Amino acid sequence: MTDLLYSEEEEALRAAVRDLLADHCDAPGVIARTESDAPHDLAAWKALTDGMGLAGLLVPEKLGGQGASHREVGVVLEELGRAVAPVPYLTSAVVATEALLACGDEELLGKLASGRTIGALAVGLQVAPGAAYKAVRVEDGRLYGELSGIADAVAADVLLVPGDDGGLYAVAADAVSIAPQVAFDLTRPLATVTLDGAAGRRVGDAEPAVRRALRAGAGLLASEQFGVAEWTLTETVRYLKERKQFNRPVGGFQALKHRLAQLWLEVVNLRAAARGAADALASGEDADVLVAVAQAYAAPVAVHAAEEALQLHAGIGMTWEHPIHLYLKRAKADSIAFGTAGAHREALAELVDLQAP
Repeated sequence: MTDLLYSEEEEALRAAVRDLLADHCDAPGVIARTESDAPHDLAAWKALTDGMGLAGLLVPEKLGGQGASHREVGVVLEELGRAVAPVPYLTSAVVATEALLACGDEELLGKLASGRTIGALAVGLQVAPGAAYKAVRVEDGRLYGELSGIADAVAADVLLVPGDDGGLYAVAADAVSIAPQVAFDLTRPLATVTLDGAAGRRVGDAEPAVRRALRAGAGLLASEQFGVAEWTLTETVRYLKERKQFNRPVGGFQALKHRLAQLWLEVVNLRAAARGAADALASGEDADVLVAVAQAYAAPVAVHAAEEALQLHAGIGMTWEHPIHLYLKRAKADSIAFGTAGAHREALAELVDLQAP
């Protein structure tokens, strides 16, 4: 049986990432950034990539990466979720990187591994693994069309665009029109990408690349959702120990103890599901099943944890200055990213042959 416990190396990686994010992604700073015209924290991104080499965890060493596995990436995403860090890690270091690994484009992989080039797969964030996605028209090597709901496109240097000829094309971001969309999660902005005769370089076949990229994105998103849920639970417990009513800590009331105990069980189970998905992606064994399990479970738990945190913080939780709204928005947005929980339950039923009569 696979050991899902964290290794010493993974715990050391967690500690290093948490310390870095404490310096770069404090709550007031993240809130202020969401109110600006530059939602991405490129200084934090540079520290994660140049300083720690985390953009290349999934890239083989011979191509300039770290040659690590999805387990280590999961640990990084847990910490990014805990900080609701506004960096394009999931979109560039996971989704775009996985697409290029499927295509075997070594040149672009090396650039993404360094972190100096940010990539984004031009497929709507809501698309589930294996689901249909929109492709653009290809004529004489030029690309025409409009794609919406593209996460972190505004920060990308290169877009990986599916064409209607079955190819996946690398397109320079400055060769297309990128218009920000109104997004619920202000820390992961969406955009509409319009291609009007943009030049593209074919890097491989779109279908296997997109399928692989979305599966990895969905599986590792569960680690981010666990980070969100863990932070909201921990912060709520801390707050209820300090807040008093009738000269007693609110956390001592039995009804609240029961609610927190139930939430703790859900969060612990979410950690197991997320770790299972990351380990399956690393080993290649039962990855489709365990990714579907993780996503079928993760979204409701992360949303529940954030909603409980908001309610149990009472009036202070409703203020813009308190960061809970960032976590609730991330949890809500993540609940439809890479497919809804319902879509993953349907996929799981088909995978294990337990479809409804």
